[in-house]
Amino acid sequence: MRYVVAVAETRNFTRAAERCYVVQSSLSHRIGALERELGVRLFARSSRRVELTSAGEAFVARAREALAAADRAMADASAAAGVVRGRLAVGVIVTTAAVDVAEVLQRYRAQHPQVRVVLRSGRSDELVAAIRAGDLDIAFLGLPEDQRPSGVESLVLAHDAHVLVVAAGHRLAGAAGVTLPEIADETFVDFVAGTPARAQSDQAFAAAGLVRDVAYEAGVVELITRLVARGLGVALLPSAFIRPLAARDPALALVPVADGPHRVECLAWSRFNPSPATRAMLDVLGAGAHT
Repeated sequence: MRYVVAVAETRNFTRAAERCYVVQSSLSHRIGALERELGVRLFARSSRRVELTSAGEAFVARAREALAAADRAMADASAAAGVVRGRLAVGVIVTTAAVDVAEVLQRYRAQHPQVRVVLRSGRSDELVAAIRAGDLDIAFLGLPEDQRPSGVESLVLAHDAHVLVVAAGHRLAGAAGVTLPEIADETFVDFVAGTPARAQSDQAFAAAGLVRDVAYEAGVVELITRLVARGLGVALLPSAFIRPLAARDPALALVPVADGPHRVECLAWSRFNPSPATRAMLDVLGAGAHT
């Protein structure tokens, strides 16, 4: 089952064999034997392409569940003996600032070297959905101030206010502060519509009865700041995240916004029987008492 899942995820027998630390001939032989036993083909193969068949898609879905259950059984048994093993899937938004994620993962690995940690970045809503689906164990989120993730356990890590990000030569660079009405006529660069990161600014303008022009949408902060630095627009970004970046970039200037958006950074994890590896991460983060 692990071999089949590896091929399904990599779409390549060679890369799957490398991931599973076996020679390709052995992996191919084992999958071929499984297909003969099942009486169906799991993969459509050519010299250049590998794709799941409909039977393969059905098999992989259940195989993932079975492998997760097996991993959890081994992890629970190890935890009962005082050793944390297994896999920990961590989700993170790219603008996380409440914690140093790399430092946290370093401490976690030092304390629990037998846990395999995987990291995935994404939008807060996607990460929460992945926790509910069992694809992630824990995630660092950023949400509008009045929102909390649903269907999962969560803990507030920090509150933050957005600042206006402008080009160094912009007319507002160096201003002591601005209000939303004063900047509503600016051209904006922002995250993609419908995402929690975008909702933080959209809700603030809507609450003030203002309409703004978002001409440029981007999925990554690096592109947003590059567009702003070129004078193509202005942006509203969380202050704790953007201040260190702006301090190193003379092309950007930050301006406080008196009535601007606020966000809350949260830690979220499954409310249904979190794994020993998840509980260990909560302990590292000082959130163990909340499980």
